[in-house]
Amino acid sequence: QVHLVESGGGLVQPGGSLRLSCAASRSISRIYSMGWYRQAPGKQRTLVAIITSTGDTKYADSVQGRFTISADNAERTVYLQMNGLKPEDTAVYYCNAQVPVERIVDYWGQGTQVTVSS
Repeated sequence: QVHLVESGGGLVQPGGSLRLSCAASRSISRIYSMGWYRQAPGKQRTLVAIITSTGDTKYADSVQGRFTISADNAERTVYLQMNGLKPEDTAVYYCNAQVPVERIVDYWGQGTQVTVSS
């Protein structure tokens, strides 16, 4: 079953913008936070940005000031507005949702490719 569906990836030139979206299935009954991670080939998956159900946000230093995460709680959708894109932003971007049960359970999307190149 697909729990998180991402969209919005693509090819963009340096300095360009892109907006990613991630919709959480109703099968996820409760969500503590949603966020975005990215992974470039041969590298570790790292946090890009995260937002909690109360609206608190945090960002990786590398994207601070360029990326903005937001959420529509009613639609169970999180967005990542990416401005001033750089080649080093190239990666597969994964949507994440954390669900608090007896322990925190992580759900992951399938990933969407973002390529920043001239």
